[in-house]
Amino acid sequence: MSTVQGTTGPSTELLAAMNPGKKDAKSTAAAAEDKFLTLLVTQMRNQDPLNPLDNAQVTSQLAQLSTVTGIDKVNATLEALQGSMQSNQSLQAASMIGRGVLAPGSTLMLNEGKAFLGVELAESADSVEVTIRDSSGNPVRKIDLGGTDAGLLPLQWDGKTDSGADAASGKYTFDIAAKRAGKAVEATALAFGDVASVASGAQGVKLNVMGIGEVKLADIRQIL
Repeated sequence: MSTVQGTTGPSTELLAAMNPGKKDAKSTAAAAEDKFLTLLVTQMRNQDPLNPLDNAQVTSQLAQLSTVTGIDKVNATLEALQGSMQSNQSLQAASMIGRGVLAPGSTLMLNEGKAFLGVELAESADSVEVTIRDSSGNPVRKIDLGGTDAGLLPLQWDGKTDSGADAASGKYTFDIAAKRAGKAVEATALAFGDVASVASGAQGVKLNVMGIGEVKLADIRQIL
């Protein structure tokens, strides 16, 4: 497109108007459209009669404007949908308050001879062993699950040590060793806790789970 000497072409100005990194840039589609049309009219008024504006290039500029404003509208629609989805997730998560859940974590609480935990395997394994440790990291109980299919497996520890004695109530940790044909299999430790509250923010919906802490709604593996 021909331009008057010393005047910036619409394409450059349009991109600048849509660039949020510049202090004076306006991100709205309406502002970009107004600026574009003002520049285009100015160019047409000041064009060189011997070298007029090319129709094909004007059409290309208009198509570019249409694309940019269309993207802006799509972004606005997506933001509205995201807000609506987050509100729905908050309502769904609120119904989980007081319920027990399994989420990634390696801690467990033994209370009155009962503790819940979970194992999630990426693929089936020939052997799976769960080792429960005390606060000092010493093994207290080893649970041999043998061959296990891929997926999630909830477990309950009866509070017994390897010697058959009753373990003291309190906080413990556990780790998982899974193998298939002598090679390690990816295993995720799942901790158990009761949902105490729900929070919604810029990072999405999060649950405050007792004994685990903040957990994303998407990280909840099972509701018990």
